[in-house]
Amino acid sequence: MDFITRLFSGTSINNVTPVEAQAKLGQKPKPYLLDVRQPEEYRRGHIPGAKLIPLGELKRRINELPKTQEIICVCQSGSRSSSATRQLAGAGYQVTNLRGGMIAWSRSGLPVSKGK
Repeated sequence: MDFITRLFSGTSINNVTPVEAQAKLGQKPKPYLLDVRQPEEYRRGHIPGAKLIPLGELKRRINELPKTQEIICVCQSGSRSSSATRQLAGAGYQVTNLRGGMIAWSRSGLPVSKGK
């Protein structure tokens, strides 16, 4: 299937809840946690260990991501990370979206780091 077909096919994406994502982060191999929000959002609170690549920079910086490791994408509500998940899946990455984003993560009482 070519890129354009995948892009517009409405292909479903894999989603995990915050509790499922936290469990995955405790396993080996540990997934790569990709935060696609803006730097100021990231500084206000992010999942410990998350790497920041804003969605607008993802296409240009895609080579920074591991091809052999699962990636979990996160944003504030799950919308931007859903877009990132589709983009990465289309490029052949093993990727999952954090359903509900940081809002759901925080509401679940899971750990949040502030600052850089």
